[in-house]
Amino acid sequence: MQLDSRIYVAGHRGLVGSAILRQLQGSGYFNVITRSHKELDLERQQDVEDFFYMQRPEYVFLAAARVGGIWANQTYPAEFIYSNLSVEVNVVHAAFRYGVKKLLFLGSSCIYPKLAPQPIKEEYLLSAPLEPTNEAYAMAKIAGLKMCRYYNEQYGTNFISVMPTNLFGPNDNYHPENCHVLPALICKFHDARVMGKTDVTLWGTGEPRREFLYVDDLADAVVFLMNHYDYSDVGEVINIGAGKDISIKELAELVKRNVGFEGRIIWDTSKPDGTPRKLLDVSKLNRMGWHAKTGLQEGIRRTYDCYCRELGLDKGLE
Repeated sequence: MQLDSRIYVAGHRGLVGSAILRQLQGSGYFNVITRSHKELDLERQQDVEDFFYMQRPEYVFLAAARVGGIWANQTYPAEFIYSNLSVEVNVVHAAFRYGVKKLLFLGSSCIYPKLAPQPIKEEYLLSAPLEPTNEAYAMAKIAGLKMCRYYNEQYGTNFISVMPTNLFGPNDNYHPENCHVLPALICKFHDARVMGKTDVTLWGTGEPRREFLYVDDLADAVVFLMNHYDYSDVGEVINIGAGKDISIKELAELVKRNVGFEGRIIWDTSKPDGTPRKLLDVSKLNRMGWHAKTGLQEGIRRTYDCYCRELGLDKGLE
């Protein structure tokens, strides 16, 4: 990409899209195109076609998606598969029709089998059943990366797909029912501390292990890939992660300390754990020269600071 290239960031208000936007602007790209959902509904094919016809972006970061945690995925599976499939189909096809030089599709590590060998290599895709609690979302993401692959094979496009691990950071979703595990922990512990509670109840056993990547590191990785690697180099998919995991119990204790909550944690074992372990093999990306920079504790500290600023909250810590 050149500094004056026409770059479209789809989903620029979300966790991932806003980080990509910050990365691009911080690197000197000055011709970045964005549209809010009110300005452009990516689920409406004609609207997407009209947008690409008028704007003619040269590069596209497809970060727009309907996302959520276990509860949201189990409660709204039809909305998750419909919304994500619609966005992917409309944007990828329009990118082909209007001559986009390169598109980068953001997937998710939930595309991999529930009981995949660890760490998870890219070739484990579709090798065994998915985790049932987020199957609808995973199926939509798999369809998106396969669409990119098939357009490349049939039409010679240059669409690459990346699979990030669990992400967190500024501009995350803190909805009490729809958010992911790390922002949910921040909300629960902050509210408990402010209200003077003596305990916090969390779902599951706390035994599953997860990998977490600070979202600004992801943004750095995708801009790196967009600038230096093509589909012929990357292949069908490439993992992006930190290369380290942590148990949910350990994560909860880490967030608890950062937020300053001094009560106890109660684990509700009647609730589902989800996938037992999910650690990505990032050796492929590391060999290309990219490595995560932000440690988990530092990332949590920055995220909690942003959470308080975004919601106008007082940290109330000495």
